[in-house]
Amino acid sequence: MAESEAQYEEIQIPLAEPIHGLESVTGVLGVPEWWPTGSRISVVFAQASAAEDPLITTLQQALTERKYLTLRFPFPYMQAGKRKPDDMRILQRTLQAAVAMLSRDPTAAPAHIFIGGKNAGATVVAHAATSRLRVEGLFFLGFPLHKQDSPEEVRAERLYRLINPMLFVQGSKDRHCDLAALRQALGRVGAPVQLHVVDEADHTLKVAKKSGRTADEVQAEVLATLEAWIQKTLGDAA
Repeated sequence: MAESEAQYEEIQIPLAEPIHGLESVTGVLGVPEWWPTGSRISVVFAQASAAEDPLITTLQQALTERKYLTLRFPFPYMQAGKRKPDDMRILQRTLQAAVAMLSRDPTAAPAHIFIGGKNAGATVVAHAATSRLRVEGLFFLGFPLHKQDSPEEVRAERLYRLINPMLFVQGSKDRHCDLAALRQALGRVGAPVQLHVVDEADHTLKVAKKSGRTADEVQAEVLATLEAWIQKTLGDAA
C-alpha cells in the first residue's frame, strides 16, 4: 500500500447568521499523513485578508508536513470584499466556529489547539481568547498595538485579561507596533509571554530588498520560532 501524504481541502465554516450574503467562509484544512497520530496538535491561523498570504501559506504547509493539523481562514468581511471590519462579536463567533470545525470528527479531534492571527486576525484572537475557547496558547503575527505611527494610543487592555501562553512575532519596522510600547505592555501581562523581533520586517512581516534579507529567510525564521514555542509550551505533553 502506498504511503499517504498531507492533504489540503477547502472547508466551509458556517456562520451563526448570514452576513454580506454569506452563510459560511471558506477555510483551508491541512491534514497530515496518518492523522490522528502522535501528540495530535492543531494550529489555527486567522488571516489578515481574503487574499492568499505567502507567510501564512508557508507556515501552514510546513506545519502540516510536520504532523500538525492546520486550518487557515478569512473573516466574513474579508471574503465579501469589504474594507470595514464586521462587529467584533461576529469576528469572534467566526473564529470560534473555525476552532469547532477541528472537532467535527470526534475520532480525529486534536488534543492540543493553538490559535493565532496576523494583523487584523491577531486582534480578533486577542478578543476571542477571553471567551470560552479552550486552547493551549495564542500567537500574534504583527499584532496591531496602536494606529500607524501613534504609539501614544496603545490598545493593550485585552492582553491583560488573557491567561494563555502568548507568542508575539513583530517586525522591527512595524509602524503599528512600537516595540518599546509593546515591551512595556507585556510587562503588565500575567500570562507567560515571548516576544520575537524579525529584523527589518514591517507590519506584514515583509522585508525590503535593500534590507539584504529575503522572504524565504523571514518565513523560515517565523516557522522555527513558532514551532519551538509550541513545543516549549506543551513541554512533556508534546
